[in-house]
Amino acid sequence: MFLELQEIGKSFGDKPVLREVSLAVAAGEIVALLGPSGCGKTTLLRIIAGLETPDHGRVHLNNQDITNQPTHRRGFGFVFQDYALFPHKNVAQNVAFGLRMQNLLQPAIQERVAQVLALVGLAGFGERPIHELSGGEQQRVALARSLAPAPRLLLLDEPLGALDRALREQLMLELRRILKSAGEMLGQPQGMTAVYVTHDQAEAFAIADRVAVMNAGRLEQIGPPQELYGRPTTPFVARFLGMENILSGTAIAPDRVQTAIGELAVAGVTPGETVTLLIRPEAARLVDEADTAVNSITATLQEVSFRGRYQIITVTVADVVLKFEVDTAVILPSSGSQLKMALFPENILHLLSSCLPEFSVN
Repeated sequence: MFLELQEIGKSFGDKPVLREVSLAVAAGEIVALLGPSGCGKTTLLRIIAGLETPDHGRVHLNNQDITNQPTHRRGFGFVFQDYALFPHKNVAQNVAFGLRMQNLLQPAIQERVAQVLALVGLAGFGERPIHELSGGEQQRVALARSLAPAPRLLLLDEPLGALDRALREQLMLELRRILKSAGEMLGQPQGMTAVYVTHDQAEAFAIADRVAVMNAGRLEQIGPPQELYGRPTTPFVARFLGMENILSGTAIAPDRVQTAIGELAVAGVTPGETVTLLIRPEAARLVDEADTAVNSITATLQEVSFRGRYQIITVTVADVVLKFEVDTAVILPSSGSQLKMALFPENILHLLSSCLPEFSVN
């Protein structure tokens, strides 16, 4: 494995920030550290970079222990949220900065600068002053500067956080292509290896090969974006990904659970077991009163929110609030009306309880 973190722990004073974090990143892989503010993701990135030292645990790169290796000897690139560009230098001079530190000859520097500027979509921008660039263009320059020295590992800390929503949407689609293309250009046939910190789910899903969800200093779940979204394993991960229909119940028979909204068919439960269930937002369909579909419930419609391709309906069942996504073609009654709904069993998941203590990291 290219990068390995082994049981990393870190506290600031008496506050635990990282608790036994282990993570492996393959060569050419993009891994996103995703989580709310204060979960420890930036501290973990700084430990990888050598800007912080763990209280315990080890950092290995290509099977070599680099835990105490100085930052400047690691050969990593770093992209910051605030760009950190030199305002008195033009675009080409900013991008060439790391190359000059490598004592390359001028022709080689010029060639590499032209290559990476073309890669990030800024061909012909070399002579532009930094102050004439938009925020998105400045972030591209920062990315080009980090890529130019062919880093062994690229670390990105909320690189799109300072941009407005439209620019973020545009750049997140391009960033994955840039990172995947950079490896071949820089002599890394397996691709550029990167660790990417963000609090934005859409950003992580669009850019990363795997996403590691962090909570209170630990990794809650890690996997490819499709797997993570399709099968969150804990209540925290489900809620962080925007899935709010979580309720507890007791298994009263094989694959049958009694809950506050009624008896539900749920695969893989054992009689007598107390379980936590996630009802996915796409689980519900409206049915006629005479319909005998499995997992039928009668709900009171509270609110409808139009979202373009779908609408979110908020309903209550026995004082339990649930939210579902239904097609915009579905004609709904007025608020306060009764709805009969059926919940697809395959969209009801059995969650694991989070093993994390109830505390937040500042």
